[in-house]
Amino acid sequence: MTVLLLDPASPTLVPAEVITAAAEAGDTVAFGESVPDSVRELVLGHGLRTGTPATVWVDTSSGSPEVLRRSAAGEEIRGPGASGIAAARAVMTRALDIGEWERNQDHVSLLPYLREEAEEFADAVRAHAEGAGTAVELRGELADVLLQVLFHAEIAARRGDFDLDGVADSFTSKLRRRAPYLFDGTRTTVPVGRQEKLWRAAKNRGG
Repeated sequence: MTVLLLDPASPTLVPAEVITAAAEAGDTVAFGESVPDSVRELVLGHGLRTGTPATVWVDTSSGSPEVLRRSAAGEEIRGPGASGIAAARAVMTRALDIGEWERNQDHVSLLPYLREEAEEFADAVRAHAEGAGTAVELRGELADVLLQVLFHAEIAARRGDFDLDGVADSFTSKLRRRAPYLFDGTRTTVPVGRQEKLWRAAKNRGG
């Protein structure tokens, strides 16, 4: 019936509405090998029962054989791992798992692609501003820039240095230092002069 695809980075974020509806419908559930025991207990605690064949498959890997089989059969894929950043990160992880070209890249070898994608995005921005480009084209070029961010973060993660969440945390920490009004409950428009002053002061302090 459906695949519940969880975010491998946060597998305990289980959408209660999906599990509750499945339990009320009398569905049975099975789990992929990558699903932690704590998540299995959480899902079963909502009234679902295991059974064969299972009408609900719970997994954290979009590339697992059962997810791929069910997807090819037209089953609906739902959950936090099915779209957005979680899905993009899962695709990047799989690319480095099974792609020979991807596995041979490093930060330095990817630099030409980063420059190319940034330039193509800049071209798309200018075209869009002039009315000669579309929002779809702009989104597509920005997705290519995102691919580079995902790629570099995954390489670093496999080296044990940092991952995509670490990159996001670094962004948030930097904004806490340089734009504190975003976190202190300010509700009025912050003047440009104050923004620039705070930004420069934080930068001068090394933040």
